[in-house]
Amino acid sequence: MDAISYLDRRSKLQDYFDRTANDAWAKLTSDAPVSGIRATVRAGRDQMRNSIISRLPENLTGKRVLDAGCGTGAVALELANKGALVTAVDLSPNLIELAKSRIPESDRQNIQFYAGDMLDEAYGDFDYVIGMDSMIHYCAKDMLVVLEKLSSRVSEKILFTFAPSTLPLELMIRVGRLFPRRDRAPFIEPISQTRLHQAIKESPWFVDWEVPFTHLVSSGFYKSQLMELQKKS
Repeated sequence: MDAISYLDRRSKLQDYFDRTANDAWAKLTSDAPVSGIRATVRAGRDQMRNSIISRLPENLTGKRVLDAGCGTGAVALELANKGALVTAVDLSPNLIELAKSRIPESDRQNIQFYAGDMLDEAYGDFDYVIGMDSMIHYCAKDMLVVLEKLSSRVSEKILFTFAPSTLPLELMIRVGRLFPRRDRAPFIEPISQTRLHQAIKESPWFVDWEVPFTHLVSSGFYKSQLMELQKKS
């Protein structure tokens, strides 16, 4: 991974979610009414969250789970309710504070929230890692290295999403670039599922891993592909 490009993109993401998009993201992930594009994105995120949870055991008691890019904590809460010990990490301190404010203290006894880098080895080792829409702004090369770095600390599965390289998504991104710069999110990086899968197969870090499941969620402007990496038994 090019450390400079990774850190630069990471810095832009933190700035975006802490300043430009804080209020909009808070509303999108709440129960407040939304319309148009945001309604389709909310529906798509709900579908993706349900799909991710369905790929985990019903009982996660005592299992350590990293919620990498936890946002406002919706996934972390569901994992904790299943008994998991959740390390919820996000680059944005504002989103971490929002997550804490939304989840009663009695419901987050099994959740530890941190504002920081999901790759920080200080968080320790895990049974499962969840990365829902937290890697979509990184190019395929950087995403692969992120997955490789995480794999050495995971004993069961990595469930992550990426933006699939499709014509509709490419067109949406081009339309998005027409908006004023101050209103833009950092560019999403569409990735070919076939090429990503091949890169994973060729990586020496994933000799003992397999890809048993993928799933596309398409809801209006929300296009996200779930991929499951599982340690071979």
